[in-house]
Amino acid sequence: MRIVILTGAGISAESGLGTFRDKDGLWTRYDLNEVATPEGFARNPQRVTAFYNARRANCAAAQPNAAHHALARLEAALPGQVLVVTQNVDDLHQRAGSHAVLQMHGALMSALCAACGHRWPAPAVMAVDDPCPACGQPRTRPDVVWFGEIPYHMDAIAEAIAQARIFAAIGTSGQVWPAAGFATEARRAGAQCVELNLEPSEVSHAFHTHHHGPATQIVPSWVDTLLSA
Repeated sequence: MRIVILTGAGISAESGLGTFRDKDGLWTRYDLNEVATPEGFARNPQRVTAFYNARRANCAAAQPNAAHHALARLEAALPGQVLVVTQNVDDLHQRAGSHAVLQMHGALMSALCAACGHRWPAPAVMAVDDPCPACGQPRTRPDVVWFGEIPYHMDAIAEAIAQARIFAAIGTSGQVWPAAGFATEARRAGAQCVELNLEPSEVSHAFHTHHHGPATQIVPSWVDTLLSA
């Protein structure tokens, strides 16, 4: 891939999906150790499942914004040359029209069998005793990567970053690893690194250029510049 784009919660904030750092946002009302770790799920799977059912409903009600649509437009204009690597578990990139998307932290709209690893489309309301369509075991969990678990697609992401001509990070805080280290890896491999964020991230120093402002403004502008070059 010639253009690798990392997206974080900031790209979906203007669609009404809160970020980790939003004051009074969804995450501030929950203890992450209780709803976003394997240990929390083991202690109270019903509470964790209810939390993700609420998040799934919020996601279903949200709509892709101008930033999501701009990235889909970039992929359409440069087929085979654009990869979106997202930390988000929403499906707004896909609904905007992006096809080359790797969700490194999993997908709200997917269910996972803890017994056999089978995945299937999540129902609107998931229950922990829902039987797996493949093995029949009542071991359903959200198909999301919790703290302490290994993100998905890491080999494919590393390969894409090593080959990138341009690496962009959009709406990321630079506080969550391993994604926080992607810009440094891309820069070391020779990519031009661009940060598009509401404000400088924790790893802003790793980027060559910076665009600060709302994603719905700066991302379409950046895509227009790329396509006119």
